[in-house]
Amino acid sequence: MSRALEDFVRAEVAVLGFDLVEFRTGGIRARPLLDVRIDRTDGSRVTLDDCAAVSRAVEPRLEESGLVGSSYVLEVSSPGVERPLRNSVDWRRFIGRRAKVLSAALGGRVEVEIVGLEADEGSDVAVVRDSGGVERRIPFSDIREARLVFRWNH
Repeated sequence: MSRALEDFVRAEVAVLGFDLVEFRTGGIRARPLLDVRIDRTDGSRVTLDDCAAVSRAVEPRLEESGLVGSSYVLEVSSPGVERPLRNSVDWRRFIGRRAKVLSAALGGRVEVEIVGLEADEGSDVAVVRDSGGVERRIPFSDIREARLVFRWNH
């Protein structure tokens, strides 16, 4: 699927007060699957009603756009408790939370606490604290993947 389709969906969910966290495609050519993960811009939790409302609002606009054929599956859901951290807004929003970060600068996939975000010569740098209490600064360009960690309270 095209970048234009992702950009279209991003704009449509933004009008409804949501951020597009993830956009994945799958299925088969004759019936593509559009997997849309949204988050609320106000920071509150995404509800089942939110997902249904976004789906109902986006479907007719998708069909009018001509970016997908008449036969497709649209799935709208929340990014979940172990949501990805994709940009500086995500990193700022989740300061104080734990994340699994995949980066050569950390020696692989490491669980860390998000301490903050800095700018270094125009590039964003994540500030994290490892399990030994050591703070590390990792340029976003060195982060291959990052996801929040969910812990059950005992």
